[in-house]
Amino acid sequence: MSLDFLIVQFLGGLAGASSLFLVAAGLSIIFGVTRVVNFAHGTLFMLGAYGAYTLRETWGLTFWLAVPLAALGVGLLGAALEMTVLRRVYKAPELFQLVATFAIVLIAEDLVPLIWGPEDLLGPRAPGLKGAVVILGRRVPEYDLFLIALGPVVLLGLWLVFTRTRWGLLVRAATEDRTMVAALGTDQRWLFTGVFALGSMLAGLGGALILPREAVHHDLDIQIITEAFVVVVVGGMGSVPGAYLAAVLLGLVNAFGVALFPQATLVTMGLAMMVILALRPQGLLGRLEPESAVPAVGPGPVLHPAGPRGRLLWAGAVLAGVCAPLVLGDYGLSVLAEGMILALGAASLHLLMGPGGMISFGHAAYFGLGAYGAALAVVHGGLSMPVALVCAPLLGGLGGLLVGWFVTRLSGVYLAMLTLAFAEIIHAIAIQWVPVTGGDNGLIGLWPPDWAADRMTFWWMVLAICAPALWGLRALVFCTFGQRLRAGRDAPTRAAASGLSVARVRWMAFALSGAFAGLAGGLFAFLKAGVFPTVSGIQGSVDFLVMVLLGGVHALAGPVLGAAAYTSLELLISTQTDQWRLILGAVILLIALTVPGGLASIGAGGRTRS
Repeated sequence: MSLDFLIVQFLGGLAGASSLFLVAAGLSIIFGVTRVVNFAHGTLFMLGAYGAYTLRETWGLTFWLAVPLAALGVGLLGAALEMTVLRRVYKAPELFQLVATFAIVLIAEDLVPLIWGPEDLLGPRAPGLKGAVVILGRRVPEYDLFLIALGPVVLLGLWLVFTRTRWGLLVRAATEDRTMVAALGTDQRWLFTGVFALGSMLAGLGGALILPREAVHHDLDIQIITEAFVVVVVGGMGSVPGAYLAAVLLGLVNAFGVALFPQATLVTMGLAMMVILALRPQGLLGRLEPESAVPAVGPGPVLHPAGPRGRLLWAGAVLAGVCAPLVLGDYGLSVLAEGMILALGAASLHLLMGPGGMISFGHAAYFGLGAYGAALAVVHGGLSMPVALVCAPLLGGLGGLLVGWFVTRLSGVYLAMLTLAFAEIIHAIAIQWVPVTGGDNGLIGLWPPDWAADRMTFWWMVLAICAPALWGLRALVFCTFGQRLRAGRDAPTRAAASGLSVARVRWMAFALSGAFAGLAGGLFAFLKAGVFPTVSGIQGSVDFLVMVLLGGVHALAGPVLGAAAYTSLELLISTQTDQWRLILGAVILLIALTVPGGLASIGAGGRTRS
């Protein structure tokens, strides 16, 4: 391996790190003060890229004028979103704000193609930086060198703002103790708005600066948000210097990973994040904060077993499912089966989030492991569907057991992000282990046997499996295990002092949750007659999160209600218009603003029943 090769890869990694640092710094600043996990931050990055393209190509402005104007415009848009949307849900459970920001992502997914079209857009070269510099016989683009220098300049500018201005002092004080800042007379609303505007402007700047390096497309938001989350957590939540250090480290890992291990390029970043957080849970320059300082589910209301009315509703729902083939055709039964399977997947996540008080940002990994477990049993093992459906929860449960062993000593967003790291590794393996998983082509041909081939029988099979599984999850909450799990959520210190191994109970919850999610994934594979890597991607994990939060995290019926509402809205709207994501996002945003406790909280009294 030559020295010139190493230097070129090193410089390329640093250039990519600077762009990533800009968006990650904004995300870190927003979280540090507002405690908002802003899933729409990638959308702001994407809008910065599209805005700069429009200002340059349509309005005829110079590139160096288009970039700051695009960043400023995105900053103003971020301030408007904070004032009109997030300010209304600050008092809601902290993670419910994720639902609101996810709704914005859905809206943007349809608005962006409507405005700019579905095609990739090629941006202009940067004037004055179109050439290359020869280093040890290798040509390095001048624009890459500019980006490398820009990162430290932005870091220095942010340091000056936060250490040499009164506004920066208030921001740092709010990061330490928001209650005390409010008690001293500072209007936190405008402080939060200013922070959100600054963070959004940095995201827009990062997006605008990618124009000379890569094409602009409407999937940039999902592509960048995962990497930004990884950088923020590895660096330390709320630490801007930590975000820069993490961006450099992960940029170099990615650059050398592409060159040295091309068959594992998608795995390297997830592995790096896993190793760093396993050794230093608070990140490189972060610190472990009290659990009250990070977004968490928190203590829940007292749960009571279902009364006669509740049992009657459950029985009525099962009876309606049995009779569904009398009124629904094959398509309707397929949709109903998918909704039931997704409800089981959401309920398995609810076991962690509701009774367990733990957040998982990578729950689709267990769903995907179950799907691939069933597919591998059939495609490579030649086994029958019943045996494959046994393999699915086994593989999902093993995944939960492995992840739980690593993450249960953490809490809040740190725990959530480590689950995301594992999920990204599993997703990357599904894409790149082509001989086993089929790569992007997936594994197909998972047809149910003849006895379950028609949709009526298949639906009854799904109902016969999912209904007892949902009931089993409910029973877990009220048994001794569930009581211990809730004790570890509500009073972990007191529970540990009483002799309860909180970490062990949480570990077992991860294993059980993974097993139920794996079972749902196995059924999903047979419903779709195949499995593809997208089944374990971040989009699936966010879908499950939204279902749980939409239904109500502290109600046992919440994930079922959330899954039913989410899938029904998606089906009804998508059959009426091609812009169904825009309308679905608007509806979810409306629910987030008007029913911050979730659908299960409508008409609920002081007691929460199952």
